[in-house]
Amino acid sequence: MSSDGLDNLTRLLGSVPYFARLDAATLEVVARGAFRRRFAKGQMIFLEGETCAGLWVVEKGRVRLLRLSTEGREQVVKLLGPGEFFNEVAVLDGGPNPVSAMTAMESILWVIERKTMLELLERYPALAAGVIENLASRARHLLALVEDLSLRTVRARLAKLLLAQAEGGSEAPRRLTQQEMAAQVGTVREMVSRVLRGFEEEGLIRFDRHRLIVVDREGLEKEAKV
Repeated sequence: MSSDGLDNLTRLLGSVPYFARLDAATLEVVARGAFRRRFAKGQMIFLEGETCAGLWVVEKGRVRLLRLSTEGREQVVKLLGPGEFFNEVAVLDGGPNPVSAMTAMESILWVIERKTMLELLERYPALAAGVIENLASRARHLLALVEDLSLRTVRARLAKLLLAQAEGGSEAPRRLTQQEMAAQVGTVREMVSRVLRGFEEEGLIRFDRHRLIVVDREGLEKEAKV
C-alpha cells in the first residue's frame, strides 16, 4: 500500500466508531492489516452462511445487508454508506456470515481479516470498548426493526421510510426503486406500488419525474405511527 493510500485509510478508519478511540499510531497498525476491494453495482460481497472473511469498512458507495427467503424474497436489514462497517458479529463469534451483503452501487470496500481483528482487540482495550458500544447500538437498531415488522402496518413502515429518505426536507431522492423499498419494509413490490398510489391520492406525496416529494409531512408522520 502506498503512503497516500495508507494515510487515506487511516483517516477513514478514524471516522469509524469502532476505531475512533484509537490514536494515530494504532490506526496505522489497523490500516496495514486491511485489504482494498472494488465491487460493481449489484455485486454480491458475501453470502449468508459462508465463512467470515473479516470486518468490512465502506470507503465509497453503498451496501445492502439482507436476508433471503427460500423463495428468493429479500429483507433488507440495513443500508450502509461511506465510513460504516459490517459483519462484526461473525468476526467476534467465529460463526458464518449471519446475512448476505450486496452493493447498491459501485463501491470500494476494505476488509480487515478476522485473525487481525482478534489480535487488535486483545492488544487494544479501547478498540474492544468501541466494539461493545457499537454492538449495543446495532442491537437497538435490530429491536426497532423487529418492532416495525411485527407491530406496524405496511403503510406505516413505508411512510417511515419515505420520511427517512427525505432527511428533514420535503424531497425524497429516488435512490430506491419500489422493489428496494419492498425489501426494506418487508413486503412485495405490488404492495408498495399500491400504498404509494394511496399516499398520492390522499395528497401526502406527489411524483415529479424521477423525484418523490413529500407534500404533507405532518400527515405522513401520522401514518408512520399507525
